[in-house]
Amino acid sequence: MFGLLSWSPAIPATPPSSFSSIYGRNWMASSLPLHPPASKIFVRNLSYHTSEATLIKTFSKFGQIVEVKLAKHEDTKRSKGYAFIQYSYQDDAVLAIEQMDQQILDGRVIYAEIAKPLHGGFSAYPKPSGPPPKQASEANETNV
Repeated sequence: MFGLLSWSPAIPATPPSSFSSIYGRNWMASSLPLHPPASKIFVRNLSYHTSEATLIKTFSKFGQIVEVKLAKHEDTKRSKGYAFIQYSYQDDAVLAIEQMDQQILDGRVIYAEIAKPLHGGFSAYPKPSGPPPKQASEANETNV
């Protein structure tokens, strides 16, 4: 398995001043996403030495970054060569893709595109592939 390291700015997200007046309810209780789905980009073919700080420095030129997730191996903590970058606005993400797709970063040609939802959402639960394997104690009980 792998882990994702995440960076988020210390500034909390704040609602637009007219949001509650438009929707008439608490903005955090809304079922609307905080950021549009098309504001998250997927960057691949990164150097294994590219850090979150490098991604922030390079991609913040195109707009306000909300979060950077650099995929890393859980055991070795080494980069897997791809990352997700969440912008506040969709236009910033599109600009970043237009400017950075097929550009060189840390000696590698990188590819940037809009991140695609996984199973209808970006944070879907993994689907089980079948019943869990039997424990050694359960296997012995069925043979007795």
